[in-house]
Amino acid sequence: MDTDRALFTPQLSVVGDVGVDLVLGSLEGWPSIGTELLMPRSELRAGGSGANAALAARHIGQATHLISAVGNDHFGHWLAEQFTGIRTHLEVCDRETTISVGLMHSCGERNFFTTHGHLQQLSVQHVLKHLHATPVPSIALFTAPFLLPHLRIRYADLLAEAASRGYRIALDTGWPPEGWDRDEVLGWLPHCDHLLINELEARSIAGTKDLDDALTLIAKALKPGASLVVKVGARGALGLEAGRRVAHDTEPADIFDTIGAGDAFNAGYLSARLRGGDLAEALAAGCRTARAILARFPRKTIRAGEFADCVAA
Repeated sequence: MDTDRALFTPQLSVVGDVGVDLVLGSLEGWPSIGTELLMPRSELRAGGSGANAALAARHIGQATHLISAVGNDHFGHWLAEQFTGIRTHLEVCDRETTISVGLMHSCGERNFFTTHGHLQQLSVQHVLKHLHATPVPSIALFTAPFLLPHLRIRYADLLAEAASRGYRIALDTGWPPEGWDRDEVLGWLPHCDHLLINELEARSIAGTKDLDDALTLIAKALKPGASLVVKVGARGALGLEAGRRVAHDTEPADIFDTIGAGDAFNAGYLSARLRGGDLAEALAAGCRTARAILARFPRKTIRAGEFADCVAA
């Protein structure tokens, strides 16, 4: 697809975190200090919420534009090569690339060990330079603000500017390593057309343990007509839009690598919305996309467009 045609195709623009992921597993329990364990599975791949969403979009055939950064080192050069088929603008930061080690546990849970790295330097100027006004209905997905300090301090303004350039705004907050500043997050929500969070994040943002209460409180903080989507892990997802609640339940699946599940869901959900799907259709598409992608290990074997039927209308 040439550049001119790409500009007039409804697309998903992703503004967020990109790093290197090393996924290892499975652990039955934490080893004693000073010992060594052999892991039966591993994969080195592009990671981070922004990268996962962009790659998942490629897997389902969704036109995608990724705006992020890489470090100025071997891993940064390698990382930039992982996005074949995706339109990218990656700021090269004079710093080592952010690396994350994901350890999978046999129970299905995981732990992450992540370095600060280049994500500390992704700039607002770079994002605005490449997030051009769109002449067609498009969505800008913003991910992981808590890992992007230069963007974070101007995040509400950044979301507002993206909206002024014609984008519907989608936000996946991720988890703040230093804890929640609820006032900060509530200041972002009025700019969102789609808020895509998980169950624990919803409860934390709302400051309540009751999920129903959390949905009500968060929905009131969003712009009128916005969609609130809560991902509930293996159970599926639920959404709230214009006072109507919709749930999509999924069947249990035996999946080793759940890293990026929510990001794959985001890609499927937003692609369905770009195609005119309603809330129920988009929830179903998000769940199908996540299930299809997570079932494949290693994921680097997935071909572009292989799972296009996940969001077919």
